[in-house]
Amino acid sequence: MEENMSVVENYKNFLKNGKTERECTSEIIRLAEEKGYKDINKVEKLKAGDKVYISKWNKSIALFHIGSEPIEKGMNILGAHIDSPRLDIKQNPLYESDFIVYLNTHYYGGIKKYQWVTIPLALHGVVCLKDGSTVNINVGENEDDPVFCISDILPHLAQKQMEGNAREFIPGEILDIICGSGIVDSDDENEKDENSADDKKKEKESAKKNILKILKEKYGFEEKDFNSAELEVVPAGAPRDLGFDRSLILAYGQDDRSCAYTSVQAILDTEKTDKTLCCLCVDKEEIGSVGATGMASHFMENAVAEVVARLGDYSDLTLRRCLNSSYMLSSDVNSAYDPMNAGLYDKKNSSFLGGGIVFNKYTGSRGKSGASDASPEFIAMLRNALDKAGIKYQLAELGKVDQGGGGTIAYLAAKYGMYVLDAGVAVLSMHAPWEITSRFDIEEAYKAYKEFLRII
Repeated sequence: MEENMSVVENYKNFLKNGKTERECTSEIIRLAEEKGYKDINKVEKLKAGDKVYISKWNKSIALFHIGSEPIEKGMNILGAHIDSPRLDIKQNPLYESDFIVYLNTHYYGGIKKYQWVTIPLALHGVVCLKDGSTVNINVGENEDDPVFCISDILPHLAQKQMEGNAREFIPGEILDIICGSGIVDSDDENEKDENSADDKKKEKESAKKNILKILKEKYGFEEKDFNSAELEVVPAGAPRDLGFDRSLILAYGQDDRSCAYTSVQAILDTEKTDKTLCCLCVDKEEIGSVGATGMASHFMENAVAEVVARLGDYSDLTLRRCLNSSYMLSSDVNSAYDPMNAGLYDKKNSSFLGGGIVFNKYTGSRGKSGASDASPEFIAMLRNALDKAGIKYQLAELGKVDQGGGGTIAYLAAKYGMYVLDAGVAVLSMHAPWEITSRFDIEEAYKAYKEFLRII
């Protein structure tokens, strides 16, 4: 990546190349190795100045920059998530219905289902074959690629559909993407002999057979291989500048890759450190941080244990002291104030596009349910440092009390006793296929994360 490119342009390239958690992890590893980071599995001992990374299933990653101080004095940690709302392809997805071929999907994370119909979609992921090989899939991003789409009812016939509420009028089971079609027999179906039923069935299935032929010839897998695939449906297309003044960014997956990229770049650009630095980019936050690659797993704890062991004199007490004495920014986005829906926000406690990085003392919903309530001492420390550095920040909540709510990975790190504060970028149209951020906020987030790594 050219050094003279701005943080924002590099960020847009990251979004373009990382539309899934696997792709993000691969991009982070590439960027880290360019800065001298090594796979910890290839390192026996660590010392001050060393830089290593640990990946879990190619879907979560932790970067470590070893400091000169004993690690039991704690680390400065940036923690973000790299999964985003999307549609996942089911295990037995391919079917044909009346000359149209579909892939059956199951939505992932909190989406408004109606936003995903009639837009160009791309297919990303892996198909793992029984011989141990893996087929990488990325279809719909290049200009000469085909794209995919979910159809919708024309307005002329949608009277009943339009009577339903937004949660119901697009059922999850009809979010199936069109991936091919066949040619209808020109003869009138009513005039065909009843004995031609088998011929009709064969003709209907011919379109699916054609898709299977393409999958085999071009991509090297068969229908049964969908059983061991991980394929994600995402909006097709690269990030774009938004507005005449190009002050905004329109892109898929900015929750939470806006914070993941700026956190990663902040640690990569830190040359020297007394404290050990860590950047976590984890999976599954959008569905509760579950599983082996989510923050609720032992991934962070196990990764830090590997570092402690390679520093020598491993003990469980050293590990616990390290985690307990650490400081962490939970790098996650916040809802940007929306003038078109102002009634949903407490304006004095909202974050604004162009307002700088957002500190969110607590998340959760209603009576702070599920929140991690940050220490005011920690917030004061950060305010002092950012004010001195001239970095713009704002303090906000997600929306009005009782209006809704949300969560981050902060509470899962706070259980170790460390100081944790949510800090990220304001996003308009959060969880939509295309989200909006401010170029200025991306730059300020990067500077704030870098300052945090330096000050404590």
